Amino acid sequence: MVLARLLTLKDVNPGQLVLIVEDEPDIAELLEVYLRREQFRTERASTGSAAVQLHRTARPDLVLLDVNLPEFDGFEVLRLIRETAGTPVIMVTAFAEDLDKLLGLKMGADDYVVKPFSPLEVVARAKAVLRRAGTQATGQPLRLSGVELDPLAVRVRVLGQRLDVTMTEYRLLEHLLRHRGRVCSRVELLEVALPDSDALERVIDTHLWNLRRKLEGAGQPNIIQTVRGVGFRLADE
Repeated sequence: MVLARLLTLKDVNPGQLVLIVEDEPDIAELLEVYLRREQFRTERASTGSAAVQLHRTARPDLVLLDVNLPEFDGFEVLRLIRETAGTPVIMVTAFAEDLDKLLGLKMGADDYVVKPFSPLEVVARAKAVLRRAGTQATGQPLRLSGVELDPLAVRVRVLGQRLDVTMTEYRLLEHLLRHRGRVCSRVELLEVALPDSDALERVIDTHLWNLRRKLEGAGQPNIIQTVRGVGFRLADE
């Protein structure tokens, strides 16, 4: 009764929209209550197919995505989302092994939480990811070869065509462009791209791998170079 009353009181608010993808009703309802207390709007999906459909129609600002779902799992949902959009995604998993976390991040997730979790922690992570996604820098476009990054529009173009990237990938590319000519360490890049996360330093490798793959597919390979034992830098013009 208390949960139902809280949901009624918070049904209408002007906040950002969070899509909660969770097949356990108690967990989904608890997350919804805590998010709405912080003035978020929410939608809920309990299956993989429903999540993909709601993402297309509701266009959420953030997706909280459980890994274990009926029909197809959260990794497949994430893959389908990333085919068309860079919506921030936080993966929710019951497995603490680094391999599970890294798999989600390599596919384009922006952060992760592990069950059992505190709802307050999830809300804090959601705010942090949305804060990173909503922060827009000022200044002129940054260019390197056929790559152009527009800080005002938060957009990347390669050879004149828009490139869909996650906000984590965008921040990594922006930092490398602003500091071209020097090597950026993993610690530095982690602080830039995921400042509020407790992710491992090596997570940066997976995000950069994904970004490299996208740049290569757009006709610009070998833009990001690895300096073994030190970090990463951009290739010269």
